[in-house]
Parts: sequence; structure tokens; C-alpha cells
Amino acid sequence: MKKSMLLIISYFLFISSTIYGQGIDSLIKKAESGDTAAQCNLAKKYLQGQGVPSDTVKAFYWYKKSAEQGNANAQDSLAGLYLGGKGTLKDLKKAFYWYKKSAEQGNAHAQVSLAILYSSGTGTLKDQIQGFYWLKKSAEQGNVNAQFLLAFGYYYGIGTSVDKKQAAYWMRKAYDNGDKDAKETWDRLELWKYDGKN
Repeated sequence: MKKSMLLIISYFLFISSTIYGQGIDSLIKKAESGDTAAQCNLAKKYLQGQGVPSDTVKAFYWYKKSAEQGNANAQDSLAGLYLGGKGTLKDLKKAFYWYKKSAEQGNAHAQVSLAILYSSGTGTLKDQIQGFYWLKKSAEQGNVNAQFLLAFGYYYGIGTSVDKKQAAYWMRKAYDNGDKDAKETWDRLELWKYDGKN
């Protein structure tokens, strides 16, 4: 009985590793042939160690290949690697450059990241108006972090005029989309006073 169970387990391990291995081999071949989606996917696998050993240098290599061909998701991820110095030297100007490329293609994550870089002057000259602009673009696409930050922008007049009705609107949006801090902030700033729904 033990022997037959051992054989069955070995068989399933062999089959699953063969199928999984073929998937990685196929992905590598597609990436090497210039498929930008495959390059981006392979980079993510290297970054997270999924089906391949974790390797930030290889992740950086494949994200860069894909980003240079215009893949917005790869550009966003590449910017993050430059920002954190993972798989490459930390380079804030290159992080800014790639977030901007991705943001211009409509990537909501890159837009909020770009907004933060503009607002803090990281990798670029500080520009609150540009920060607000990109934050709003991201918030309008449903990015909950952007919605939360945009509410503060309107509340305190950062990069825009003070507009507490808009602050209430975006904080409610953030809360409705699952931001756990939005309710506490809503109460602390007394945004219910400016909510058109009450």
C-alpha cells in the first residue's frame, strides 16, 4: 500500500513539474522572441520567485526589455525597481521617467506614483499642480489610494483650490472602495458636513 501511494505521489509530482516547467520554458521563449507581455510576465515571475528562482536582476532585465517596447505595466514596475534600487542601482530620475511614460499611457498605479514624486520633488522639480493632476487622473480610474490622497488635496488645497465638497466626495469614494483609513479620516475632518448626500 505504501509503495503504491508513493508511486502515485511521485507520478503526480513528475506530471505537475513537467507541465509547470513547460509553461516557464514557453514563457521564456516568447519573451526571448520579443513578446512584451511575456517579458513583463516573466519579469514578475523572477521578482516573486514563481516557478523560477527569485532574481531581481533578471526581473529588472525583462521589465526593461518590455518597458522599452512600450508596455505600460512593465514601465510602472521598472520605475518601482529604480525607485527601490532592486535589481539595479537606485535612480530616482529614471524612476520618475518610467512612471511618467506609464502614466501617460493610462496606468493608474503609475499615475498615483508619479503624483507622489511630483508632490515630493523626488526625481524631478517639486510641482504640486502636476502632482494633483496625476492624482486626479488615477482617482478617476478608481485607484483607491489616489482617491484617498485626492481628498486631502482638495481639503487642504494642495495643488488646487480648497474644495471641501470635493474632499468629501473623494473620501467617500475611497471608503466605498475599501480604504480602511477613510472612515476615521472622514470623521476626524468632519467631512460629513460637506457631503451632498446628507
